[in-house]
Amino acid sequence: MIGKQIRLERIMNRNTGKTVIVPMDHGFTLGQIEGLLNMTKIVSEVSEGGANAIVLHKGLVRGGHRRRGRDIGLIVHLSASTSLNPDPNDKVLVCTVEEAVALGADGVSIHVNLGAANESGMIESAGQVVRDCNRWGIPLLVMIYPRGKGIDPNSPATVGHCVRVAEELGADLIKTNYTGDPSSFAKITAACSVPVLIAGGEKIGDLETLEIIRESIGAGGSGVCLGRNAFQREDPRSFIEVLYKVVHEGVEPARALRRGQ
Repeated sequence: MIGKQIRLERIMNRNTGKTVIVPMDHGFTLGQIEGLLNMTKIVSEVSEGGANAIVLHKGLVRGGHRRRGRDIGLIVHLSASTSLNPDPNDKVLVCTVEEAVALGADGVSIHVNLGAANESGMIESAGQVVRDCNRWGIPLLVMIYPRGKGIDPNSPATVGHCVRVAEELGADLIKTNYTGDPSSFAKITAACSVPVLIAGGEKIGDLETLEIIRESIGAGGSGVCLGRNAFQREDPRSFIEVLYKVVHEGVEPARALRRGQ
């Protein structure tokens, strides 16, 4: 599996074993949203800020490719749904691993919602993608969340269940919700053999965002997948620079923010 190891080094920092990933797949779901209207510009900003990788749908790889400046890992997202669907939690495959390889991807990602009406279909699709990833030597990021009627999306039990399902499927990286407290999250990461990253969630303040990320890393997390909380900020590059210091250098959030001003 040397191919996976080589490609993972373009997604994870080889010195810290952690990563800062900026998903930019939101347009498929939400349309022409703020922050993702000029893909070349935003990709340049987060890459120059020090992000390790971005997540794009296949059709935006060309538009987001800058041909100059600092390099950045590319993860092609294979799953999609739209907010116009009565059930936006129903994700289907819109790209293959082979297509992603042809586009120059360093990894691929899929989205699974446990507890959703079409959970079984998403799990079945995930199994197919894992087989293809192993065949091509491509790392797989599984974005997996507890979503459904009556389900607490931050419960340690449901988040832990998500992580275990992703691990048993064969994920190389797992993105999920933070449980909200380091003690419960530490039990989840300790029981998992692959890196666990937290989702950025809705846009909140700089310091609050950085404190949550630092707390998750202290509890065994391996980094963050930060979308709207990164690309919708007034100065995405500067925020990513600060985030890099917190994740990879262990700088206290308040101190990192002061340095970045």
